Amino acid sequence: MKAKKSIISLIIIALLSLAAYLLEENGQWLPQTPSANPSEVVKLKFPADRYPETAKHIQKAIRKGESAICTINRKDAEENRKASLKGVPTKKGYDRDEWPMAMCEEGGAGAHIEYITPSDNRGAGSWVGNQLEAFADGTRVEFIFK
Repeated sequence: MKAKKSIISLIIIALLSLAAYLLEENGQWLPQTPSANPSEVVKLKFPADRYPETAKHIQKAIRKGESAICTINRKDAEENRKASLKGVPTKKGYDRDEWPMAMCEEGGAGAHIEYITPSDNRGAGSWVGNQLEAFADGTRVEFIFK
């Protein structure tokens, strides 16, 4: 019985170690406390392999002149979303993705809009939200693509 518990414990430790390695390799960990220096930029490794449409859209928007930096501004997200999507019709089977995102100070009117599949758009949005939840408004974030 004691040997069985030891084996189970070793398996759990091995699985936790593997999970920690994979999460770090996929760029899903960020420092939990941003610097007090507002000129410092947090770098977020975006998983382009998991959300390829969103990654391509962000990169395309940046190439066309949109800001590569997202300054977190959650309180204005709803207003920014309305402004950025105003006049852009919905399209059956697609979401309207905007860059800069609505939660960015740089977002809103004039944002670059692209139609992408809902699973890619919503998965990416959820992933970004989870990665940035510990960061305060005003934190500057640069998206890095693998």
